[in-house]
This record gives sequence, C-alpha cells and structure tokens, in this order.
Amino acid sequence: MILEYFQMIDRVEHIDMQAGTLVATSRTPTQSPVFEGHFPDLPLVPGVLLIETMAQASGFLLLARNDFSAMPFLMSVDGAKLRTFVEPDTPLRTEAKLEHDGSGFAVTKAQMTANGKKICDAQLKLRMVAFDNDSGLDTAHLAGLVKARAEDVGLVAAMSEKT
Repeated sequence: MILEYFQMIDRVEHIDMQAGTLVATSRTPTQSPVFEGHFPDLPLVPGVLLIETMAQASGFLLLARNDFSAMPFLMSVDGAKLRTFVEPDTPLRTEAKLEHDGSGFAVTKAQMTANGKKICDAQLKLRMVAFDNDSGLDTAHLAGLVKARAEDVGLVAAMSEKT
C-alpha cells in the first residue's frame, strides 16, 4: 500500500468472473506522511482511505469483467460502516462482489477484514466510462496506465488462471 499515491491494493489473490467476486490483499505501511497528521503519536489509516481500498478492489473486478474496455469511477458510497481502527503494518483482505452491472453503472458490495476481524463494509456505485470515449481526455494513455497497474497487482495473471 502506498497511501500518498492512492495505490491501495498490493495483490489480487483471487477472481471468480462467474460469481462476480474478487479478493485483494494489502498491508498498511509502517510509515507514511499520512500518519504525521492522522494522528500525531497515534497513527491511524483514515477511514476514507479504507473506503478507497474497497473502491479499488471493486474497480479491479469491473475492469476484469469488461476486459479493460471501460474505466470505473466511484460515484457513491452507501451504508458505509467503519467498525474499528487500522494501524500501521496491518494486513488487510478486501472482498468485492458485483451486485449489478448495466446502463453504464455498476454496484458492488465490498468488505475489509484484518486477521479475520471485520474492519469496514459498504455498497459502492461506480460509473463505467469507455476508454474510447470522445471526452477530449487522453483515455488511451489512461487505459495503458490502468492495465499496467492491473498487471503489477496480479489481476491479469488471476484472470488468465480462470480461462
């Protein structure tokens, strides 16, 4: 996990395309500039970054399902529950399950655990934007960056294990 660069997923451990599920792992860093202000002498991972981790796991699931043809953007977080604090050097397991995919939007349920203990969960809604859209953004470049990150965390390898 590299908090200041929002690289929240270290590894995609498992993906089941038929079931619409993905399991990812990460370990919070022992040190990060984020901890200097959150909180001095009591370093805790901000809750918004835990939600971002669930959103990234959901995003990787959606990228795999659409074969990297569209970028998922987080649109809303519903029913989020943050149950406990997360300290530095904590191993995290994040699970995402697809609930709905269609009409340019997707809905997932995600949850995070540490050492078997539930940390947080939420329902996430994501907007799917095709990489080949006419927005004027350099989406071809973005597609390349996203695919490279997916390779780094093992998503592409996990996808090929299922074929």
